[in-house]
Amino acid sequence: MAPERQDLQSEQRPETAGPIVLFDAECVLCSANARFILEHDRRGHFRLASMQSAAGQRLYRANDMDPADPTSMIVVDGAKLRRDSDAALSIYEGLGYPWRLMGLFRLVPRPVRDAGYRLIARNRYRLFGKRDSCWVAPAIYRDRIL
Repeated sequence: MAPERQDLQSEQRPETAGPIVLFDAECVLCSANARFILEHDRRGHFRLASMQSAAGQRLYRANDMDPADPTSMIVVDGAKLRRDSDAALSIYEGLGYPWRLMGLFRLVPRPVRDAGYRLIARNRYRLFGKRDSCWVAPAIYRDRIL
């Protein structure tokens, strides 16, 4: 297959397959969460895209979010979009037992969960730090990174 054809296919794949976790690869907390997902997702259910990547920027814009100033991590699964605490909980639920037990936090009203999520998200660089360059997944997981 010609290289330009491979590029075209990889450009089309993010919109047609999911679920895709979009995260900030410069954020230390977000990168640690991305690595956690990759290490604990034994079924290979999730794929990831950083908001700094072309695929990530396209998906943020397609969902009316500014990739340069994201207010939330998002999970895109076909036409379904999850953001804020719902995105985080959907990830843990998708990882299976014991992580799916985090779904018990759905008993907390969404406005309360989202307020806590947004507080951490707004202060993530100050609380956890910011990388000088984007986090790069270990080679073993590269096929799951868009």
